[in-house]
Amino acid sequence: MTKGSPVRLLLAFAAPLLLGNIFQQLYSVVDAMVLGRGVGVSALAAVGSTGSVHFFVFGFITGLTHGYSILISQKFGAGNPAGVRRAVANSAYLAVLSSAVITALSLIFSRALMALMHTPEDIFEDALLYIRIIFIGIFATVFYNVLASVLRALGDSISPLVVIVVSSVVNVGLDVLFVMVLRWGVAGAAWATVLAQVLSGCMCLFVLSRMELMRFEKGDARPDGAMLLELLRLGVPVGVMNSVTAVGGMILQGVVNGFGSVTVAAYTAGSKIMGLAEQPGNIIGLSLGTYVGQNLGAGRVDRIRLGVRRAIGMSLAVNAVIGSALVFFGRELVAVFVSGTERAVIEASYPYLFAIGVMMWVLGLLFVYRFSLQSMGDTVVPMISGALELVLRISMVLVLSRVFDLGFLSICIAEVSAWFGAAALLCATYYIRIKKTKQNVLKR
Repeated sequence: MTKGSPVRLLLAFAAPLLLGNIFQQLYSVVDAMVLGRGVGVSALAAVGSTGSVHFFVFGFITGLTHGYSILISQKFGAGNPAGVRRAVANSAYLAVLSSAVITALSLIFSRALMALMHTPEDIFEDALLYIRIIFIGIFATVFYNVLASVLRALGDSISPLVVIVVSSVVNVGLDVLFVMVLRWGVAGAAWATVLAQVLSGCMCLFVLSRMELMRFEKGDARPDGAMLLELLRLGVPVGVMNSVTAVGGMILQGVVNGFGSVTVAAYTAGSKIMGLAEQPGNIIGLSLGTYVGQNLGAGRVDRIRLGVRRAIGMSLAVNAVIGSALVFFGRELVAVFVSGTERAVIEASYPYLFAIGVMMWVLGLLFVYRFSLQSMGDTVVPMISGALELVLRISMVLVLSRVFDLGFLSICIAEVSAWFGAAALLCATYYIRIKKTKQNVLKR
């Protein structure tokens, strides 16, 4: 990514990532259908109730492994193959250690976490069984995430797409076998997920093992204290940022639950639509992160600036289209999730979709600046921006709902206010950082 048109490079890298994410979204729908029809509504509810806890733990893992890939992309961009191999090896050591620690802590506190989320008694034991099996498979998730991050850091977004497609198909097949045929219930769905993750990791390892770059030489795999600390410096703040965001979501869900079942249904539908709508902007940011990391390693600050400008243009254009769709067709989109007779839910959800549709461009900029800073080696300010999002989102919703009695409208305002605050901090920090980076490169 250190040569050629930034737009062409970003689009070529982003397209497979976007397709992979969409495929995963479609898989999750099929997965839910298998569980709901094969076991029953209570089993589906049990698995669904683990969502916040799942994101709290696995969001940290995803952020941690993404942070490791930052250093790998920088070494690759600098044309330092030995440095790439050392970074990969030391990332593997940290992955093994973090897997053991996170697995132990997650299993020990799983019951307390599910109780903290006020999981209903009638589904509590099924939910606990499901999440514990998922936690047992943490090693497989870390295994896959580390290797997939390495591939993306080296500029390969095609192989992870193929891996996602194959593993998702296998996952669905195992779901049908374990749940519908063998009648293993929620445990079957959990083991299907774990085994599919193992397959994903093995496939990524196979791809990496065939690369000339990954042929280790003497000394490449030796533990390096300084590099281990650098990887932790990059990875831990990103992981913490994701977990902080998960905490915000858990608290916000609790506030929504107090508004009644109609509002809960409206927020659920709106959130699902929002999850799909934000994917293009998120993928543009993720692709830009690899681009920035490689060009920083090559000392091409001019290309970083150009790439960020082009990414901003792409993000604004894409989010203008998506935002317009949410504003003009929001009610129709919600109707996909609920019966046409549920007009109260549709009308309650529309203000949320209208608000995020109008302000979707802000979220797009947030992704651009956050991933750029992370790939330039600054993972602390993005972590602080995550904390700022949490503070703004919770404080705004509490003040607006309790002092001004705005009800669900407070959720809508709080959401976009959090985006604004975080995006402003990240934007200002990026321009300060890029100026200092250019000065440092000129001094070399």
